[in-house]
Amino acid sequence: MITINTSREISAPIDRIWNIVADVDNEPKYWHGTKTVKNISKDNNKIEREVTIAFKDSKCRQTVLLNPNKSVEIIITQGPFKGTKTIMLHPLDNHKTRIDVVWKIKLTGFLSVFTGMVKGHISKGTDEALVRIAEAVE
Repeated sequence: MITINTSREISAPIDRIWNIVADVDNEPKYWHGTKTVKNISKDNNKIEREVTIAFKDSKCRQTVLLNPNKSVEIIITQGPFKGTKTIMLHPLDNHKTRIDVVWKIKLTGFLSVFTGMVKGHISKGTDEALVRIAEAVE
């Protein structure tokens, strides 16, 4: 099991950051490991989707749960890895918000041989995504 924890404090109110992280259809704009998003169904705050990731253009099946102004939980059920990516928002005051991203994933098949490399790649990509999100709202 790979666990990655990343945080960033952003000088913007929670609602501005929520507008970006909850717009999961535009995820590839901030998360460059995500190439395409194809929604299969939407039911209120639950989205079933197929995502193409940068690793060999692999397809992943995901369930997204939106908890307004609190979190986006992505449950990865099929693909080269399975597990969760959770983005949590914590207001620090009226003008600052902390974003915490927690990955808990298990690599499937032969990919498990490359656990260390994959962990480093996802960690770096998460840091870069948080920079892009901060730049969009600051």
